[in-house]
Amino acid sequence: MRHRGWIAGGLVALSVGCMRPAEERALKDLQVGQAEAGGVAFTVEQGLAVVRQAQGGTLTLWGSAPAFHLRAVSSEGATPVWTVVVRNAMPDAELTASAGGVPLPVESLSPPGDRSTVKTWRVTLPVGGEARLTVGSPGWEQPTPFRFVALADVQEALPRVGDIYQHINADPSLRFIFFSGDLTQSGTVEQLEEFESRLLDSRIPLFATLGNHELFNPDPRYQDYYGRGNLHFTFQGAHFTMIDSGNGSLDPLAVEALDGWLAEGKDGVHILGTHIPLVDPIGVRNGAFNSRNEAASILGKLARGGVDLTIYGHVHSYYSFSNAGIPAFISGGGGSIPEQFDGIGRHYLVVNVDPAQGVKSVDLVRVD
Repeated sequence: MRHRGWIAGGLVALSVGCMRPAEERALKDLQVGQAEAGGVAFTVEQGLAVVRQAQGGTLTLWGSAPAFHLRAVSSEGATPVWTVVVRNAMPDAELTASAGGVPLPVESLSPPGDRSTVKTWRVTLPVGGEARLTVGSPGWEQPTPFRFVALADVQEALPRVGDIYQHINADPSLRFIFFSGDLTQSGTVEQLEEFESRLLDSRIPLFATLGNHELFNPDPRYQDYYGRGNLHFTFQGAHFTMIDSGNGSLDPLAVEALDGWLAEGKDGVHILGTHIPLVDPIGVRNGAFNSRNEAASILGKLARGGVDLTIYGHVHSYYSFSNAGIPAFISGGGGSIPEQFDGIGRHYLVVNVDPAQGVKSVDLVRVD
């Protein structure tokens, strides 16, 4: 009986320990975008960029959104002149800075006419004061129609993902890639770094959440490279939310954040992306959330919050359907092993958004 008690106790402890498998990542999200160096404390608002390096008067960031704000609080004797490097930036991104409502001079160090996703500026911060820096395209806060790419599930096809980027590059109207997880096969440092190097072939940035394959590594490093798994940003009048469903569920911290983001986007166009579909339109392969009750609860939130579009990955094919009355698309065509006999092959989606009218169209674009 005592042995049975030990076993039962162990099972209870294991169950409790597994009830929040994404808790560590949800907590780590809250630390993304913070660093201190040279007497300056840097904070990226809402964690919409990763601090890759902060030393020697150079701050290097990886952008997780088309635009973001950065607060810099300097102590007395702090390093005043900083070179700010933003990787994964919009091709037309600009840096503006101010302190106490007064603009600060910013010098662009990027080549004139540069259309790459790596931008460099130099700015002088007020010593013993606070400055606010903004990185974004001209007019990013103005409601204007635009088009973006939805993509997911590159995985083992990482060495040949350049074909997809070249295909996307041929359409100059596309602003960025909205990526719904599974960048890599197993989330190793080597694979995460290769994903970044391959992304240099793309003329536009890629904003992502993680997938279950990023969790195959016992020490997940996704957030160190690409930022939060749960994030929200706005662009030209539309709201975008990414949610970390890598474990087939949402952490309570993610649900709490989602509630706030749904309230923010209630009166505007709102697009949500996550890796694992809340529901599987086929229903025979377990390609959805672990709990139907949890999925139903989240879908209810999305419906009441007026979400206009849900975009999923995980299933390596293309499906168009409706969940809770919300248009839904599964697009797992980044190159991973395709669903057999579906005839789809590698593909991505092009989404046409008009903030005044909503999501106007979602089109399938085949690469193979």
